[in-house]
Formats: sequence, C-alpha cells, structure tokens
Amino acid sequence: MTIVHGVKDRGSQHCETTALGVLLRHEGLDLSEPMLFGLGSGLSFIYWDSKGMPFPFLGGRVKPFELTRNLAARLGLTLSVDETTSLRKAWENVAAQIDAGRPVGLQLDSFHLDYFRSKVHFGGHVVAMYGYDEHDAYLVDTAQQGGAVRTSRAGLAMARAERGPMTARNRSFSITLPAHAPAWQDQIIPAIKACADAFLAPPIANLGHRGIEKAANQVPKWLLRTDDPQRDLPQAAVLMEKAGTGGALFRALYRDFLGECAELVDDDRLRRGHRLYAEAAALWTTVADLIAKAGESGDAAHLEQAGAILHDLARIERDAMQALNEL
Repeated sequence: MTIVHGVKDRGSQHCETTALGVLLRHEGLDLSEPMLFGLGSGLSFIYWDSKGMPFPFLGGRVKPFELTRNLAARLGLTLSVDETTSLRKAWENVAAQIDAGRPVGLQLDSFHLDYFRSKVHFGGHVVAMYGYDEHDAYLVDTAQQGGAVRTSRAGLAMARAERGPMTARNRSFSITLPAHAPAWQDQIIPAIKACADAFLAPPIANLGHRGIEKAANQVPKWLLRTDDPQRDLPQAAVLMEKAGTGGALFRALYRDFLGECAELVDDDRLRRGHRLYAEAAALWTTVADLIAKAGESGDAAHLEQAGAILHDLARIERDAMQALNEL
C-alpha cells in the first residue's frame, strides 16, 4: 500500500473544490470551500436543452476544470496537467505523483466509481487521490459521497477513460505553490469582477442572467417537455439542491464566499452583493421545491410560480453582479 499521509476529509460539498482543497492543503494553503469557489470565479448559469436530451439541464457553475484553471492563474500556482489515451500511461502519471508523496486530482466519469450511489454518467466529476494498493485506489470525494473513500483500480480506470459529454482523456493534475505566490486576499476583487463580467455579458442567451430569464420562460412548460414528470422534475430539483452544488444551485456557496470577503474588504457594493445573493440562494431553493412538487402532483401552477420567481432571480442576480462589477 502506498499512501500520502496527512490528507484529511473536510466534508466539502462540491467535487472540484473538494479536490482543490486536498491538493492546496498539502501545499500549505488552507482556504475554505466558498473561498476556493469564489477565487476560481466558479459561479455561472446555463439553461441547456436540445432534441437529443431527455430533459432540460440547469447548471450553476462554470464548465468542469475551468474553476481549477482560474484559481491556479489567479493565485500564481503551478498547475501540471497530464492527459493521455493510454491506460498504462494514465496509471503511471497518477502513481508517480502518489509515490512522490503528493496527492493528485483526477477528472473522471462518476458512473464507474464503486462507492457512487447515483449510477448516472457524469464526465465532469473531480476527485483527489491520495493512495493505492494492489486492488484499490484511495480517494477524497464530497461529503455526500462519503468523503474518504476507495474504489477498485479497474473501476477507476474505466471512469477515467470514459468518453462522452464533459469527459477528459484520463486527465490528472497536480498543484505546486510557488515560493513567492501573490497574497490570495489581493485576488478577491479581481475574482469577483471576472465572475461578474462573464455573468453580465454572456455570449449566448442560455448563459448568465439572460439564461435565468430563458429558464423563467421555459420552466412553466416543463410538464409538456417530459413523458415522465414524476421522475424528471423531482430529479431536476435534486440536481439543483444536492448534486454537489452546496444547495441553491451553487448560490449558497457564492453567498458564503461574499460573506467571507465582506469581512476582509470594506465596501458597500460588496455588502450589497452579499445581501442579494443571500436572497437569491433562498429563492433558488424555493424554485427547486416547486419543481419537485409539480412533478409529484402534475399541477402546472407550481411551475408557473417557479417561473415568476426565476424572473425575479434574473433581476436580483443581475443587480448583484452589477454592484460587484463596480468594485
């Protein structure tokens, strides 16, 4: 058995920030999960639907691995990324890091992980690996998935090699903290402004505040969009609240990030953004509850109410980001 000692499960909520926390603590930088999420400009919104999809998707974060790249660039970290189509080389890349006493991040498809409760394909999942033996790999995943867990090496290889939406080619990555990294506190405002810029000026109508407006118009029609509303609508609500989002489609994480920032930066615009995202987080949870009720009851009135709240959310989040963009 080969183990990197000192790795701890912190009970985090989002997969990518969970893995980043493990890697950065090993380097001596210990930041909260909301701070990692915010410094990586992780908040976003997407309403996605197409003919090939069984049901629309509501997303609340940037695409997989973008948060990691953002964070590394902002904090001056050395991010080393390996990708390969060779299963042998993929394992060697990971084992070499563990053997050298360094945990390693992996992007993979959670479907093949032995411990994963929900057997659906998701190629944008991220874990930290800190050890292995002849049969198993030792990982840190979110608290929801068990924290410090293990999976078979065979299952891990399948998860890493899976092809499909959001997958990567056996991607593994490590992070090194330079001797003279910029103070992370100095990167708070640039991170907030970058997130606000992207949210306020999305390139297509499915993204940012425009995407929330689109969702407000489409969600009331969702009972007509599915052949199995009792399955699809409650599942959509679960994904918003419990699928590694930290609750409220990542808005609770961003609320807490802004709250931490407001203790470090004395600015009324920041405090306003924090108040508005606290309001938004509560409303997103209400939307998820209404969507679930609509699926369970078949009553479209719940979706009409959810649509009205989404119109409010588009305005609230736009106002919040406009205030934060002025920092």
